[in-house]
Amino acid sequence: MMRHPVQAHGITRWVDDQPRPRATTPDIKERSMPLLRHEIGDVLRDVRQLQGRTLREVSHDARVSLGYLSEVERGQKEASSELLASICQALEIPLSYLLREVSDRLVDQEGIQVPDTLPDDLTDAADPSLGTLAGR
Repeated sequence: MMRHPVQAHGITRWVDDQPRPRATTPDIKERSMPLLRHEIGDVLRDVRQLQGRTLREVSHDARVSLGYLSEVERGQKEASSELLASICQALEIPLSYLLREVSDRLVDQEGIQVPDTLPDDLTDAADPSLGTLAGR
């Protein structure tokens, strides 16, 4: 399976050529809960490897120890928001990109569909002059 870049809103996301098959939703007891730290680590490793960079380079740029960054990538350590921001800065990606990729992977694992757009009732309430939802 190959991945290719897709640009939206100035951010490049990597998607699979073929959509991942959706698993049937088993009983809650049968479903294993994905761990956030594993998905964060997988995305960070994928981005770093796509850039052709080594752990040493990224750990130096992020001012994080090599061993700790390795543990974060392997999902063995929970990274703080400050640490994630530093790693994202070193990888030259927005933190929102990391979180969106992690979210997409979790959606795939959970076998659910999340709409990629806002519902009409929310967009109707938008006040373009404020840049926020009206009345909130």
